[in-house]
Amino acid sequence: MGKHHQVFRNYRQEQRLTQRRLIVAALLVLLMMGILISRLFYLQVMQYDLYQTKANENRVMLVTEPPPRGLIYDRNGIVLADNRAIHSLTVIPERAGSIEELRKKLDPVIDIKEEEWENFRAKLKEYRRPYQSITLKSQLSDVEWAKVSVDLYQLDGVQVEAQLTRYYPFGEAFAHAVGYVGRITAKDLERVDKLAYQGALFIGKTGIEEYYEQALFGKPGLSKVEVNARGRIMSEIERQNPTPGEDVQLYLDARLQQYAFDLLGNYKGSVIAIDPNTGGILAMVSKPGFDPNLFVRGISVKNYARLRNDKRLPLFNRALRGGYPPASTIKPFMALAGLEYGFSSWQESYYARGYYQINPNGRRYRDWKRSGHGWINLERSIIESVDTYYYQLAHKMGITPIHTFLSKFGFGKELILDLHGASRGLLPSNEWKKARYKEPWYPGDSVNVGIGQGFMVATPMQIAAATSALAARGHMYNPRMAMSVGGHSPFLEDEASITEHTIKLKDERNWQRMVNAMKKVITDSLGTGRRLQGTEYSIAGKTGTGQVFSLQEDQEYDAESLDKRLHDHALFIGFAPADAPKIAVFAIFENGGSSSKPADLTKALFDAYLYDDYPDRYDYFEEWRR
Repeated sequence: MGKHHQVFRNYRQEQRLTQRRLIVAALLVLLMMGILISRLFYLQVMQYDLYQTKANENRVMLVTEPPPRGLIYDRNGIVLADNRAIHSLTVIPERAGSIEELRKKLDPVIDIKEEEWENFRAKLKEYRRPYQSITLKSQLSDVEWAKVSVDLYQLDGVQVEAQLTRYYPFGEAFAHAVGYVGRITAKDLERVDKLAYQGALFIGKTGIEEYYEQALFGKPGLSKVEVNARGRIMSEIERQNPTPGEDVQLYLDARLQQYAFDLLGNYKGSVIAIDPNTGGILAMVSKPGFDPNLFVRGISVKNYARLRNDKRLPLFNRALRGGYPPASTIKPFMALAGLEYGFSSWQESYYARGYYQINPNGRRYRDWKRSGHGWINLERSIIESVDTYYYQLAHKMGITPIHTFLSKFGFGKELILDLHGASRGLLPSNEWKKARYKEPWYPGDSVNVGIGQGFMVATPMQIAAATSALAARGHMYNPRMAMSVGGHSPFLEDEASITEHTIKLKDERNWQRMVNAMKKVITDSLGTGRRLQGTEYSIAGKTGTGQVFSLQEDQEYDAESLDKRLHDHALFIGFAPADAPKIAVFAIFENGGSSSKPADLTKALFDAYLYDDYPDRYDYFEEWRR
């Protein structure tokens, strides 16, 4: 029988151990509760203001309301850019659910193009406020509006919204001057206040719409709204109404603009009319143009491709960016340069043969009149547009004085104050040619520049501004579009030294003498602009024919044998009344051949503007008068 060992339990020791464990556990619980309470105290008492603000930020949102865009008027109060109410089909994605299911429901009700669905999907990927609607189809017709309205009860998340959209009542003729608005892109948002443009549909893209965007846009309204956890607006707490954009009134005369556009006919070209007393642009035409309304809600791929691929370049602003040889329209300025620097005089006679040679056996630079003009003086050189006179004058002067003098009139510079994208053209110099071609300036280069050919390139705006300065006897304004913005001049008084200047001549009488010579271009029996005779007011003008390609020394220009695109450009500058000018005009018909075309156009514009006498077909402008 084995031995059994009996183990006795020490209950007292176990009791003490249990008590110690309970005490430690209690202390741990108390410690954790203390930490939790202290943390709660810190968050709810010490950091109350901070977290109360954060909670409000999650609960309260600021929502912007785009303001009505300012209108654009011409000088007579005719609306050039208006706001129109339209009805658009919009969708709240959070309520609509599956887009494919929504499409199946909408297809039998309304015709929505594939491109519109693609644009909608693209907008879905962009940042937006929860429960903010997205436009699916804009500018619903009355029939479409009625069809959708009948079925709205079974189309969750779909609604018809009234929206203001931009409308350009006169379309193509004003596209390059007024510009247009278009849908806001991510790139556009980089240059504006994103909060201000939240919910805005479009932004100025070109022209006046783009340059005065800040003023035209206005100040958005702000609403403080309460939202739920999903971002849906539950109630409006506070509201500040939007401030409409400021109206912009232009110097532009709407009837003159349309008339100039129509007078260009089927030709490509440009017409600029300026008030010499203010620098205000009365007309700025670039033809062909395009319908700016196509861009407002987003132009279709098909329409944009059509415009982009058009060989006539309707999207190209010829008025600001077109580069042309100024041809004989440069001769009055060349003559003044010769007088200023002592290379010519009014009394000096010159025998004008049918050609000019730098060297006796050198190249012959032909005059437009192959038989020559005989003995002439400076005045006759303007009246009859004698090429050889300006060949020899430019040869004597050289390029440096020519460059210095012509730059005073704005050639080679961006002149216009309130439109972006203007070209500088090209006023060549010795330094320019060395940098561009690694060659020196040759005498023959100067000879070509003397008649506005060769390397020299000018824009219609530059030639028109120079003509305006000549009309004002040396007082030159930088061309400007806007007469007022919000009722105030957009150009401050202290900007006068920048926006205008006076061109000084050693003999100020030369201004009037040159004007008299340009008047005789019209009134003299041999004047190149004599077809404009017979007006009750006096006209000062100068014709020009710009070569598109260079002729060989003995090559004859035969328009009938050439492709139309190789025909000479036809140019004309003029101002009227000559002794107290109210309007200065530059007109160019691309490949127009004869300068009679722009001369006739200019006279028609003078008659209409000075007598306020336009064809009856322009009476429709009265419907848009403010």
